Amino acid sequence: MGQKKTDSPVSDESAIRNYPRLLKRYRRLLEITSDLASTLDLTSLLNHIVEAARELTECEEASLLLYDPQSEHLIFKAATNRSLDQFEHIAVPIDNSVAGWIFTRHEPLVVADVLNDSRFFQDVDIVTDFRTRSILGVPLLTKDKTIGVIEVINRSKGVFQPDDILLLQSLAAQAAIAIENSRLFQQSDLISEMVHELRTPLASLLAASHLMRRSDLPDEQRNRIGETVFSEANRLNEMTTDFLELARLESGRVRFQPEPVHLEGLIHECLEIIRMQAETKGIQLETSIDHSIAPVHGDRSQLKRLLLNLLTNAIKYNREDGEISVSLCEVDGMIELDVSDSGIGIPDGDINHIFERFYRVPSHAGKTSGTGLGLAIAERIARGHFGKIRVRSKLGEGSTFTLILPRQTPQS
Repeated sequence: MGQKKTDSPVSDESAIRNYPRLLKRYRRLLEITSDLASTLDLTSLLNHIVEAARELTECEEASLLLYDPQSEHLIFKAATNRSLDQFEHIAVPIDNSVAGWIFTRHEPLVVADVLNDSRFFQDVDIVTDFRTRSILGVPLLTKDKTIGVIEVINRSKGVFQPDDILLLQSLAAQAAIAIENSRLFQQSDLISEMVHELRTPLASLLAASHLMRRSDLPDEQRNRIGETVFSEANRLNEMTTDFLELARLESGRVRFQPEPVHLEGLIHECLEIIRMQAETKGIQLETSIDHSIAPVHGDRSQLKRLLLNLLTNAIKYNREDGEISVSLCEVDGMIELDVSDSGIGIPDGDINHIFERFYRVPSHAGKTSGTGLGLAIAERIARGHFGKIRVRSKLGEGSTFTLILPRQTPQS
């Protein structure tokens, strides 16, 4: 008859000795999850999650990746002790990566020695000049899908233990709910902003329609009101179109269709589209293009929308008989596309806000019309191509918007 297996006295003593420390960690987890539930700003929330992950698992670093349906990659959204700028051009493939394995299988994973694991995606260490030795990762699971992954790197002492996995899973469960709540809050916030913005043109239309019903209205005034109705109806049409596009971009419903895009050809195509609009204001169009630039991998129609938004803005905020210059070059392995104008410029205090939804520079009020969504859309398209838009401006002298794209975006 076999002897029943029992735990050794050493393991019993170890468990008893470690119990107060484990209890303290779970108490801290409860405090953290309570804080997560009350945080609705997504950036603050994600930063809070990775700091909590590092603290609870006692590791060197932690990061959080969310799935991007546009590129079908995992994208870094938060990381401890490192600027996210270091990660912004790194897209982690679903295939052949530790994070991708966790994401697709919806289960935690410990890799004790990453250099001996074929799933380890080394690009992150190369870019950040960091040495990963071990990884513990868990999926961010919601009721009906996996939205991303939390990874903790290099336990400070010893190796990752079962308790570390349980703590990180518990954190991830609450984090996933908090992230989805934050996204829903952002969507409702966007809708409320849209309703607010619609009120002005709707009020103009209501007032105009009321006046046009008067039988004693002079023909000249009736014609002016008719022009107002047309202008405001057109504004409503543009606003709703831009709003729907922005909502689709922010929700991830837009699926980019990547293909080789010859930027020089795209620039000339967009310049022809806006040429008549520019000539109406006497604006000269100039180009300075490095003809050796190879095609980038991206969604041509979305990049066209982005460039047209920048060019249209350059016309709106330019002076009569001004200039617009478009240049294309390669700098430090990145493609840079500049759209420069000789317009009124942007005050320093407003530059950090111009990519916000419906934001209009106060000093520009009344000088031009628009939906206030063009730059927000352009910025999100750039981000969807693992790029960004940089702005330089000087009051009275003009602005330069620079689209920065990786020479080759990551592929599956």
